[in-house]
Amino acid sequence: MTTRSKVLYASEPGLGTAEFRRVLVESGLGANRPVDDDTRLKAMLSAANLVLTARLDTEGKPLVGVARGVTDFSWVCYVSELAVCKSAQGLGIGKGLLDEARRQLGPSVAISLISMPDAVGFYERIGMERMPNAFWFGRKR
Repeated sequence: MTTRSKVLYASEPGLGTAEFRRVLVESGLGANRPVDDDTRLKAMLSAANLVLTARLDTEGKPLVGVARGVTDFSWVCYVSELAVCKSAQGLGIGKGLLDEARRQLGPSVAISLISMPDAVGFYERIGMERMPNAFWFGRKR
C-alpha cells in the first residue's frame, strides 16, 4: 500500500459490491454500468484480476476511487473502470490509481482503456496516448 497526500492506494481483490456500486454511481459511470444488477457486479469484480482502490485516510477510510482491470501481468492490462467520486475529482485520485496500477504491473506491461467522451481530456493531460484503431462489438444488456 502506498500513500499519496492523504489518499491510500491499495490492491483490494475482495472489494464488495455495495462500495463498488456507490463509487460507480457517485462518479457518474453508474448510467453506463449495471449498478442495479448485484449478480453482474459481483461477476465483474470476481473476474477482474486487478482491483485497486483509493480511500481517504480519514475515519472509516471511505472509498473514493476504483480501478478495475484484466491483465496477464506480462504484456497488457485493460482497465475496464476508472471511477472517482465526483466529490473527490480534481484531487489527483484517478491519476494516482493509474500510477499505482503502473507501479504494480511494472514497466513492461502496457495499460489500455476506452474513455468516456467527457474524460478524454483527463487521459491526454496525464500523458496517455490516444489510439485511433480501437474496435467494439456492442453488448445486449
